[in-house]
Amino acid sequence: MQPLKQLAQALRLLADREHCVFAASDVAAAVPACGHLAGLLSRAVKTGLLERVCRGIYLYRVPDYPTGSLLFHAAARLRAGEFNYISLETVLSDAGVISQVPMNWISIMTSGRSHVVDCGDYGHIEFVHTAQRPDDVSHELTYDPDRRLWRASVRQALRDMKATRRSLELVNEEALHELVRPAR
Repeated sequence: MQPLKQLAQALRLLADREHCVFAASDVAAAVPACGHLAGLLSRAVKTGLLERVCRGIYLYRVPDYPTGSLLFHAAARLRAGEFNYISLETVLSDAGVISQVPMNWISIMTSGRSHVVDCGDYGHIEFVHTAQRPDDVSHELTYDPDRRLWRASVRQALRDMKATRRSLELVNEEALHELVRPAR
């Protein structure tokens, strides 16, 4: 069977609403005898079987996939071997603590290097390095199953904003005070 047909068959069997964002290594595992992975991925994108999200990450379209979570799912796949959590403006915006909503831009704290990943029409993923260890912040994190990443509390996101010297001009102090009670 041709590698592209083999890939299409594997994706039909494996992909569902919860698992349709794939790294290039996932494709290689699905079609181990493909030979030239870059060529196979290029053909899969050209034929519309896969959609390139960013370098090394591909979307296999399935019905009812929540595209609003795509950047988060891509971030989770890109840095699967690192300690990552959603923080900074992304968390503060979701909580209503900052007045502007970052459109198509998410901020992720990571134990890996800082880097902004361009995901074309989908937006950008900003990875911001942190030296914090999971044990240091675990009490301020909750798992977000829809986004498949850990999420910082508002308190931790504010700490991260200060630690990374981000602008606090947009922070609504009144809303922040309601959400973040002083530690007793």
